[in-house]
Amino acid sequence: MQPLWGPRNKKNPKGSTNLLAMAVGIKQKENVNKIVKKFLSSNNFVVMLFHYDGIVNDWSEFDRSDRAIHVSATNQTKWWFAKRFLHPDIVSDYGYIFLWDEDLGVEYFHVDRYLSIIKQEGLQISQPALDINTSEVHHPLTARDIKHRVHRKVHTVIGGRKCDENSTEPPCTGWVEMMAPVFSIASWRCAWHLIQGDRTKNIGIVDSEYIIHYGLPTLGGSAAKKAQAQAPQSDARNEVRKLSFIELEIFKNRWKRAIKEDEDWIDPFPKKQPKDGKS
Repeated sequence: MQPLWGPRNKKNPKGSTNLLAMAVGIKQKENVNKIVKKFLSSNNFVVMLFHYDGIVNDWSEFDRSDRAIHVSATNQTKWWFAKRFLHPDIVSDYGYIFLWDEDLGVEYFHVDRYLSIIKQEGLQISQPALDINTSEVHHPLTARDIKHRVHRKVHTVIGGRKCDENSTEPPCTGWVEMMAPVFSIASWRCAWHLIQGDRTKNIGIVDSEYIIHYGLPTLGGSAAKKAQAQAPQSDARNEVRKLSFIELEIFKNRWKRAIKEDEDWIDPFPKKQPKDGKS
């Protein structure tokens, strides 16, 4: 909320402010309010709310609503908003970008401690670990390990693959889940263009600051998918999903063509060939 003229607000000098951006719907306003309060309790955050249901005025009952930036577009997803409204040049003044879902519990999460940890650990892309007792956990890597402050790998067997110290690729290491990612401004510029750095070193899960993933039936949520499976219907969300798959295939084809045309390109993460030479 800076003016277009005059000096910047001295309370938030360049480089010290971070951004919390969330896609939200009015049905989850109580939980969203808890998250927003948590982040605005720190002086280092600006909040941007993406309203996927088009309802904005009903949020004015919360005392912190006027401190948030509100963007409305019906039936759109978090990444649709992020691609269009969080261009790297536009958000370049922020230190970190928290691009979170609305169905997260932050009772045990401390914002400033989290920032301190990811700076000390050099994490360019991170997320708080998920409390395994109360969360909907889909991937072992994101589950909280109470023995560590931060972990970058998981040691287990996933889908027949053994994850150990020598693992260098997902699902064993090098990624975070998309419900609560945190990007440094440098990594966001890369992520915005779908490019990633050294995932084995600069991506990790913060265990000492953890959250709860409720898995609530929000736009495109798991419960919504179950209902859709029981009673298939054509709506705007289905069209968005179809378009996303089409765009992904277009991107893959462009990527393959770019590799073929660039004689100097080297794959930083080549797939290991089996010892017998068979693929």
